[in-house]
Amino acid sequence: MILQTERLQLRPFNLSDAPDFQRLAGDKDVASTTLSIEHPYEDGLAEQWIRSSRIKSAAGDLITFAITLLTDCSFLGSISLHPNDSRKQSEISYWIGKPYWNQGYATEAVAGVLSYAFNNLKFERVYAAHFTRNIASGRVMQKAGMLYEGSQLGPTIKWGVLENLELYGISRHQFGVIVPPNSV
Repeated sequence: MILQTERLQLRPFNLSDAPDFQRLAGDKDVASTTLSIEHPYEDGLAEQWIRSSRIKSAAGDLITFAITLLTDCSFLGSISLHPNDSRKQSEISYWIGKPYWNQGYATEAVAGVLSYAFNNLKFERVYAAHFTRNIASGRVMQKAGMLYEGSQLGPTIKWGVLENLELYGISRHQFGVIVPPNSV
């Protein structure tokens, strides 16, 4: 499946994405904002992640897209849906390489994947979490129409530090009301 937004193409990963993935995910500032990217990001991990995501996608456990620019196909980052067992809900996760921060790409990608999740996959709810200190990710979720649902104090550890999480979510009904169908 390939999704297109105003400026982005969201497409399946190719192994040829691995060098750019490695370079962008390997940035300590990028890794510090995510739940699962480690630093240093060892050589070969990008290829391993791409292969693993393909297996999980084939099993229906993960729907993941490479985020690329429409204009020149530059690789910007990754966005994924993690469906739960009932297939009615999914977590959404994403990261964007630092050279592409503060340009609205994450918001555009999240809004596009939310539209796909609700209109094509018929999910009832999509939710996400971000580290409390990652205020920019919270703004992305808000701008994409997600609603603040609360905090979790210290449920995860990143690099030996207990991290608080901010929780967001949106239902299919809310998405249609908050984000009009023709705006994505």
